[in-house]
Amino acid sequence: MAVKLTKLIVLLVTSIPIFLPLSSPSTTYTTLNQGSSLSSPGDVLVSSPSRVFTAGFYPVGDNAYCLSIWFTRARAVVWMANRDHPVNGKATKLSLLHSGNLVLQDAGLLPVWTSNTAASTAAVALRLLDSGDLVLGSKENSSHVIWRSFDSPTNTLLPGQPLTVNTKLTSSTSPTNHSSGFYKLYFDNDNVLRLLFSGSDLSSVFWPAPWKASWESGRSTYNNSKTAVLDRRGGFSSSDDFKFKTSDFGAGPRRRMTLDADGVLRVYSWRRKWEVTWQLPVPPCSVNGVCGVNSLCTYSTYSSAGLGRSCACLPWHRAKNVGDWSEGCVPDFDRIPRCDSADVFLRISHTEFYGYDIGFDQNKTLEECESICLSYCDCRGFQYKFDWGAGVYNCFPKTLLFNGLQSTGFDSPFYLRLPPSSSSWSETKPLPLQLQCNNSVVELERVYTRENKYGLLRSLAWSAGVLGAVEVVCVLVFLYKTRACGEKLRDQSFIQVATGFTRFTYDDLKRASRSFSEEIGRGGSGVVYKGVLADDRVAAIKRLNEASQGGGEEEFLAEISLIGRLNHANLIQCWGYCAQGRHRLLVYEYLRNGSLAENLASNKLDRAKQFEIALGTAKGLAYLHDECLEWVLHCDVKPHNILLDDNYKPKVADFGLSKQLKRSDRVENLDMSLIRGTRGYMAPEWVYNLPITAKVDVYSYGVVVLEMVTGKSPKEIDFDLVDEDTSSSSVSDGIEECDGLKNLVRVALQCAQEKSDARPSMREVVHMLLTH
Repeated sequence: MAVKLTKLIVLLVTSIPIFLPLSSPSTTYTTLNQGSSLSSPGDVLVSSPSRVFTAGFYPVGDNAYCLSIWFTRARAVVWMANRDHPVNGKATKLSLLHSGNLVLQDAGLLPVWTSNTAASTAAVALRLLDSGDLVLGSKENSSHVIWRSFDSPTNTLLPGQPLTVNTKLTSSTSPTNHSSGFYKLYFDNDNVLRLLFSGSDLSSVFWPAPWKASWESGRSTYNNSKTAVLDRRGGFSSSDDFKFKTSDFGAGPRRRMTLDADGVLRVYSWRRKWEVTWQLPVPPCSVNGVCGVNSLCTYSTYSSAGLGRSCACLPWHRAKNVGDWSEGCVPDFDRIPRCDSADVFLRISHTEFYGYDIGFDQNKTLEECESICLSYCDCRGFQYKFDWGAGVYNCFPKTLLFNGLQSTGFDSPFYLRLPPSSSSWSETKPLPLQLQCNNSVVELERVYTRENKYGLLRSLAWSAGVLGAVEVVCVLVFLYKTRACGEKLRDQSFIQVATGFTRFTYDDLKRASRSFSEEIGRGGSGVVYKGVLADDRVAAIKRLNEASQGGGEEEFLAEISLIGRLNHANLIQCWGYCAQGRHRLLVYEYLRNGSLAENLASNKLDRAKQFEIALGTAKGLAYLHDECLEWVLHCDVKPHNILLDDNYKPKVADFGLSKQLKRSDRVENLDMSLIRGTRGYMAPEWVYNLPITAKVDVYSYGVVVLEMVTGKSPKEIDFDLVDEDTSSSSVSDGIEECDGLKNLVRVALQCAQEKSDARPSMREVVHMLLTH
């Protein structure tokens, strides 16, 4: 039996090749000669001698391939020939003809792509260079090139590959769809490098800011070379004076500059994985077309795509394609044609739609602006904006609602035109106030006799006066109570709806934190506990001390309304609050990697992480100082108040109850009766009773960075040497010589200057870190 089983196994094994389908063998080439071909999908051309790059047929779908170049190990595509016309996985060839023409043929010998070249010499060959450039040229003379991939980039520039007047970068449609997308990087007619959104129906430039002159954006039009290049050390230079250096500037990693599908230009460096080492400093919602027409973009740390923004349709609109926000939204009502003077307007606060104005009307009332919009059948709404210089309101009726952005940075509303059936949405046409008093007026019996004529008249006059007074008091009481109650409900409703806050009850948070049993932090203003909310989100619940509340419920609600409107990737996200009785609690996101102080104590941070933490913290503070509607001073910047997420991205915490002012307030009027901050990180202004400005946060930031890079606590750093040459300062002792780190120390020392005027602003700090 065993012998028979053995024979059966041998028979099956030896017969396997008979039943397996034959597959075309794959071949690796270093040179493709005339008369030779690469077959899909197996044959490849590799760069010689490094083999860093590979050229061949890259899979982009089910049995769909594109002739591409990619990093061999990192698997990042850097060029595609037929990105919009993939070929079949069988019987497809890339052939170098004897004429010198390079031809990509799909199954059935249909030409899909060609180099349109002809050989002027007898022998030409196709080579993939170590630079990633696919070159067709003479076999004998390497300098004789008749075609190269560097001259026709897709969405990526490699180091040494120039962007010129004849080339442009075009993004992919999505991270998984490699076909041509909506964004282009190119040199415009005025010699300036620009980013363009180019959709099927719309196109608009969004970088540099189109409302600024070129020189206001640091660009020069006085050149005609139109050339930009990323060098091998991570430095980028353009003929229009746009320059930058990556955060890891210097020789070492492989790099690529890619115009991503979200319209943002980024530089990636390879260190076991692709890491972003520079990104175009454009706010996520300032990229045109990200949310399409009839929609609003808002800044959101928790967007599903992780891009720092989220999209939402306007009221009475729905998404055209729930899988692609770039297609925008469509009305739920019949919009075209429509020219109804009975249309109403919905007021949407803190909202702006850039561009597509019918006209510009200066010094108009709201009613006049409504009439102007109603007079145009194609008017979709209007921007009603206050001109602080002229002291008047201006009207901007619009034919198209595109580039919508909702942010607290806008203090003017947008009015959306809607059909009369949607009048319940309108905030600009409130119903007249109907007053009803419970005290009914009783008709008096009037009996006139000659004897007491004057007495009756006098009584009637007194009675009418008393009744009139009662009515006036009734009206005043009603108005006061209605207004107070209405304002309180409106404020709380605004906090919950406009900022995304949730109003928790004290029992909710007590249950979530298991009766406040797991303490994860403690500070001067309160204790922080770990909790799990009803929707399974892990949260940090901060229970404020009564002494730190500084007022009643109205003051608390006013302050947290600002916290809810702060939205930045480097500020901790607040999810909600509790203001019940004497209880005041704030609910924040929970960050698993803890505080910077904890990580410094455990020596977990390498130099790359330290730089990213310094840069992210600077961005968060710059947002508080320069980009908020109110001016926010943190007043307690220290490692304990810088938290790190799973990727060690920093988020500034404990800023909400610091100091907030309207931007119109003068610095001299700051009421800082109490010293705020932590010893060792406090600026000298606190001690010497000097004017308090945003520079106190800059000083504290400098101390934090010095502590991070030197490993020394503030009391161990000799600040007497801060004004001296940093190369001889004891602060720099033990720090290896590397340009990025030296620049970080230099910036930190400048921030920690004793005189506030010598310190840069946080916005300048971000610029210095990104450009050196």
